Amino acid sequence: MINTIDAKMLAKMFLAGAQNLESKKEWINDLNVFPVPDGDTGTNMTLTIMSAAKEVAVMEEPDMVSLCKAISSGSLRGARGNSGVILSQLFRGFTKVIKEKTELDVAILADAYEKAVETAYKAVMKPKEGTILTVAKGAATRARELADEGCTDLNLFLDEVIKYADEILLQTPEMLPVLKQAGVVDSGGQGLMQVLKGAYEAFLGKEIDFSVEAAPQQAASIPNSKMQEEADIKYGYCTEFIIMLSRNFNIKNEMDFKEYLESIGDSIVVVADDDVVKVHVHTNDPGLAIQKALKYGALSNMKIDNMRLEHQEKLFHDGVKAQEALQEEKEEQMPHKEVGFIAVSVGDGINEIFKGLGVDYIIEGGQTMNPSTEDMLNAIEKVNADTIFILPNNKNIILAANQAQMMVEDKRIIVIPTKTVPQGITAIINYVPDMSPEDNEENMKAEIGNVKTGQVTYAVRDTVIDDKEIKQGDYMGIGDAGILSVGGEVPDVTFSMVREMMNEDLELISIYYGQDIAEDAAQELKERVEEAFPGCDVELQYGGQPIYYYIISAE
Repeated sequence: MINTIDAKMLAKMFLAGAQNLESKKEWINDLNVFPVPDGDTGTNMTLTIMSAAKEVAVMEEPDMVSLCKAISSGSLRGARGNSGVILSQLFRGFTKVIKEKTELDVAILADAYEKAVETAYKAVMKPKEGTILTVAKGAATRARELADEGCTDLNLFLDEVIKYADEILLQTPEMLPVLKQAGVVDSGGQGLMQVLKGAYEAFLGKEIDFSVEAAPQQAASIPNSKMQEEADIKYGYCTEFIIMLSRNFNIKNEMDFKEYLESIGDSIVVVADDDVVKVHVHTNDPGLAIQKALKYGALSNMKIDNMRLEHQEKLFHDGVKAQEALQEEKEEQMPHKEVGFIAVSVGDGINEIFKGLGVDYIIEGGQTMNPSTEDMLNAIEKVNADTIFILPNNKNIILAANQAQMMVEDKRIIVIPTKTVPQGITAIINYVPDMSPEDNEENMKAEIGNVKTGQVTYAVRDTVIDDKEIKQGDYMGIGDAGILSVGGEVPDVTFSMVREMMNEDLELISIYYGQDIAEDAAQELKERVEEAFPGCDVELQYGGQPIYYYIISAE
């Protein structure tokens, strides 16, 4: 019978939980109710926990204090999406209790479970039952019961907590009707269960690969450049990284990217898989490969090896100095100001609209790639202003922005909870320089409530939502509160969505067309809307956004 867990065992359990979650990522993504091509729950939770796992994995002899710092700080900074932020808050609360302990027993773990739940609930403005929060609360409830009953056997304790939390997970469809209609349990709750189950397997002594550097999925083997003899090497740097896509990466993009890599190197492997691309190239200038890749999204897991055995740190600096120099140049050119703005945006046209309205820094991202808390912190650091307004422009990014707000001490951060791009545009349009930050915050929040948004995309799987049967490949018009239209033609689905959005109080309709829509097709839609709603002004603008054929606002 094992009665305590030390720091070394806890580190193994955490890494095993992270690996188990990562291995189940796509399965968890498939549990999402809305069948849209977005930054799904499994992906967000995996990126969040892996941010911490990378720090834990390099600790040779962890003590409880350093381990807790790595878990809490790593997950807080790497948190993406609502599910990722909640997971990071669970870790934050859990580590608060255990960080001063040398060993953990049932009583301490029960306290830590309760603190984890308390911290996570506080982070969410309007907690909803039937979610990851409910599953976490179930685990904490059972943990407290076992501790109060005098249980000291950790094997029994962990097994019973997991069994009870699983029972709560199975009840989530009864708590949220939308889950029941879609025939799934809560995806965030399932993600949490995979972390707990992976950790328990490590506790039981199961052999687990604790490496966290491998790509999530790898369809081709990557050659080991270090096995080559120096005399045979034409290109000196083995460069590997993962692109976390923030824009469309279709077959043509993939072929163009490979062609470019072939012009600067050899031994090329480009493996595209939904929202990530695994890249490997031998080149004499890693910076060129990195700069090109940055056009498609953010980079992670960057690794540059000198095949001629030059100093690794110098080479890494050479590999990324181009984009660092560019960003440093921007920082030097940014004068100090009292108020600055950060907006999350994707699409050349929408980015330009925000910049034209006075946004100082654009974080590339949105529905298809939720920026992390660290992305927010980096942006805040770049904006040389005393007060900074953040426009998340996506309901799944607001919590990450709020988390960044709490972590900044030298600047005043105000998060305007914009859930869509049109709300973000309305918010900054209604900023009044002569008003105080407090009054502007109140005014901007009030104005975004007057904006209706509709977005048209495609379904990635079959499901039933809002009593609408949706097939994979169908086009969907999604409003602020659910699915408004479904069909087989983008123009018809878009027009039906607009009709569902309209009421007699609305005066302005703004149409932002995406990168996959031709201008003449967008113009035809504009004329159709104008004819149907002659009392409204209709504006047409190029958004250039991926995934969403149209984003439409009505106010």
